[in-house]
Amino acid sequence: MRLVIQRVTSASVSVGGVMHSSIGRGLLVLAGIEKGDTADDVEWLASKTAALRIFNDENGVMNRSVADSGGEMLVVSQFTLTASTRKGNRPSYIRAAGHELAVPLYEAYCRRVSELTGRQAARGVFGADMQIELVNDGPVTIIIDSRLKE
Repeated sequence: MRLVIQRVTSASVSVGGVMHSSIGRGLLVLAGIEKGDTADDVEWLASKTAALRIFNDENGVMNRSVADSGGEMLVVSQFTLTASTRKGNRPSYIRAAGHELAVPLYEAYCRRVSELTGRQAARGVFGADMQIELVNDGPVTIIIDSRLKE
């Protein structure tokens, strides 16, 4: 699983021109699920996301997690994070998990980060053509890959 985590002052997801979910200050998490990903990947990434200290403390130092700072989360599935650009110029998505694996893992990740942060994570619509709006705060953008453990 690969995550792109962005610290935001606000973020929203719309489908077909209709707002589906929105958050204020917190994290926008784009999640790409690959073939072979498991519940262990979900647990490791959810724990890492919930504890990631990228919010400023009273001294302006990034020393607080999303839960510590009272932030919200918006989690959006994004299969294009699994893209391989090794050959040619057209990305290959062959590593992307199919719905039968990806949907349960996406749902499990959303549930687990909600449990760990004590706040319900807002969600995108799995498989939909979504429009994402965000105001990246910092900017702070972190990429985490469960296979690389970084």
